[in-house]
Amino acid sequence: MGFENMFTPEKFEKAWQVFLEEMPFAVWETFYVTILSTFIALLLGLPLGVLLVTGEKNGILPLPKWLLNTINVVINLLRSVPFLILMIMVIPLSRAIVGTSVGTVATIVPLVCAAFPFVARLVESSLREVNPNIIEAAQSMGASPLQIIVKVMIPESVPSLISNTTIAVTTVLGYSAMSGAIGGGGLGQIAINYGYYRYQYPTMVVAVILLIIMVQIFQSVGTHLSVRLDKRLK
Repeated sequence: MGFENMFTPEKFEKAWQVFLEEMPFAVWETFYVTILSTFIALLLGLPLGVLLVTGEKNGILPLPKWLLNTINVVINLLRSVPFLILMIMVIPLSRAIVGTSVGTVATIVPLVCAAFPFVARLVESSLREVNPNIIEAAQSMGASPLQIIVKVMIPESVPSLISNTTIAVTTVLGYSAMSGAIGGGGLGQIAINYGYYRYQYPTMVVAVILLIIMVQIFQSVGTHLSVRLDKRLK
């Protein structure tokens, strides 16, 4: 297909029709799937990230070496699987949890499976930035490991955690677009159905532009919150 046939007036007219009729709901689907998947991934990844730091030999809550190694191996294995393959691998899990492997809701399962190991590493990175002297001061005052985690380590790393959460959100947003390949819904499905299967390239371009706008919005909000909550910048 020549370039002149990719962007014809008829295809631009179809893109405008899809933009008015289908894009608003697709944007909403992409938004809520991204936010919900990231939230669940945070619920799973935050404790794992904390354990990766506090569970070390010299940490405030040492774990058995075999257990810490097991957590590291599981996280590394899940992170190393390409998302398209992971979506296929967790189809039985999606069916067991939500009753189907196709649709917007079903894609939350592979999105969480792909995101929570990534989030765990980001949390680990944020917590390692905390000044060890602050932790030692809390220990010298008799604070328990749980108190140090909740009242010292996490509050001190909030700006970094927000920045890394923003990275996680934009990554999950990209994954959600890829889930359109298996009928995941949202902007990804529109881009694939119209751009790939029907050669409606203007429609695909519009979907991509909307995804870029969403990434910019998430990034701007995350950066603003991170800067605002960083005590070192005040």
